[in-house]
Amino acid sequence: MPRSAGHLIVDTLDSAGIERVYAVPGESYLDVLDGLYDSPIETVVCRQEGGAGFMALAESRLTGRPGIAMVTRGPGAANAMISIHTAWQDATALVLFVGLVPTADRERGSFQEFSLPEWFSSTAKRVITIDDEHRAGELTAEALRIAAAGRPGPVVVGLPEDVLVRLTEAPTPRIAEAAPPIPASAELESLTARIADASRPAFVLGGDGWQTGCGADLARFAASVGVPVLCDWRAYDAVPHGSRAWAGWLGYGRADAVARGFAEADLLVFVGCTRSDVASDGYSIGFDAETVLVSLDTEATQHAGRIDQHILASPRTFTEALTSLNADVLRGGRSDGWMEERVAAQARFAAHRPDAEAQPPAEHTRTGVDLGVAFGILDDRLGGEAILTYGAGNATIWGHRFIRHQRPTSLVGARNGAMGLAVPGTVAASLTFPDRRAVAICGDGDFLMNGQEIATAFAHGATPLIIVIDNGVYGTIVSHQENHYPGRPSGTRMVNPDFASWMRAFNGQDGAGMSGHGERVEATEDFAPALERALTADGPALIHVLIDPATMPPAADETT
Repeated sequence: MPRSAGHLIVDTLDSAGIERVYAVPGESYLDVLDGLYDSPIETVVCRQEGGAGFMALAESRLTGRPGIAMVTRGPGAANAMISIHTAWQDATALVLFVGLVPTADRERGSFQEFSLPEWFSSTAKRVITIDDEHRAGELTAEALRIAAAGRPGPVVVGLPEDVLVRLTEAPTPRIAEAAPPIPASAELESLTARIADASRPAFVLGGDGWQTGCGADLARFAASVGVPVLCDWRAYDAVPHGSRAWAGWLGYGRADAVARGFAEADLLVFVGCTRSDVASDGYSIGFDAETVLVSLDTEATQHAGRIDQHILASPRTFTEALTSLNADVLRGGRSDGWMEERVAAQARFAAHRPDAEAQPPAEHTRTGVDLGVAFGILDDRLGGEAILTYGAGNATIWGHRFIRHQRPTSLVGARNGAMGLAVPGTVAASLTFPDRRAVAICGDGDFLMNGQEIATAFAHGATPLIIVIDNGVYGTIVSHQENHYPGRPSGTRMVNPDFASWMRAFNGQDGAGMSGHGERVEATEDFAPALERALTADGPALIHVLIDPATMPPAADETT
């Protein structure tokens, strides 16, 4: 039977197993919204397009399926751009559907008109406009395939308003899942020889694709052959932190000892990630080692420096191949000393203790909560099982350092440094995995960039815990100013509301009587009881944590 192109798009998403779309409605794609009315796909109604895009990105990272966001023409597409840039740099599969003006109105300066390809072509894998109603399903399926193929990333799909309502008898396309390649025996023989010959080898894991838990298998095998496992920034949920091989993460906030180990390694095997500027401290370390790159990206995007062997494989297929090899042969004559030294250094760095190294200058009287203590309490209470989401800023460094991850798909953070992901990310995490605790760690600046998505949590029954670290300044920029322009703060002060009161203001607004729990904590000794109350609340909860504006992130040297 004939159906509209808009309804065919929805049916195609449904046939691909899409469970949710994150949308800010617009008159330009009303027919798609109408198709969603009778669809089993949940339409998560968001409050700003940047939040919708970040929610789609978070679901993609947690599930391995492309996340779906829907927005309207020029203003909506502009707001969504931040999520496209994040998905592009982070290599996360995302499909953004954008309503467009009718085809007859193009290039006439019509209301909210803009050029879809000119805006997005430099930060998307593909930009597609559905100008033929008969190809609406085909092109939707193509967008899903491209987003997930090779190096994952964003695809932007334009939906002209008039095309969506045209009827078509085109069938719903069948979407075949492509099996990732398996390493060839010759590649494994070469890799075996490299690892056996190395004195100081290291695995570096990162990117997406660890949802199956294969990182735990890789870490167990690495421990059996005396190879430490490092992780890329904000991808360290790939490996259980209780592993005998876990040796810390690279990038912002990492231990100095981790950077030294990366720099001293004579063989680096990157799996799912690259030697980027973040991992290599601004292209300054880790370039002398023999290098193996395990990636589905044939172009090795973002990788800097040498590649001695490139194996086309996913994290799962590579791990399955690696763990089938003879561990005794891969060990060669190497002892566990190199691995144990790296692991011990990370353990010292992550050990819970009062945050002495982050104290303000001696002439300053410290006020507010000691984050070294607070995050140690949070880690003990979460037990490595929660899903953590992060935006950007100094406030996240304590979470990275002190909170353990024991499960895969337990971390969502903007690897491109975008602010505003924490709140929408934790809402999406709570909707995607309602049986797991979802916790957002954000600074006051980060929170106010997408804090409006708390309303989305209430509307759709999500129950995240949001921890807002409030120092009244853009802390990361203040840190840079103190390094380069000491004593001259400029453009970094903020005035904040009572965030706890904001959360409580949502009480009963969801129509089901769900309550928002909000608390303001100004002293270290008050954090633990506030956390217990927040964790037992029957709805979304927020802890507003006040810290001294002079507090700097903890030192990177674990011996301090």
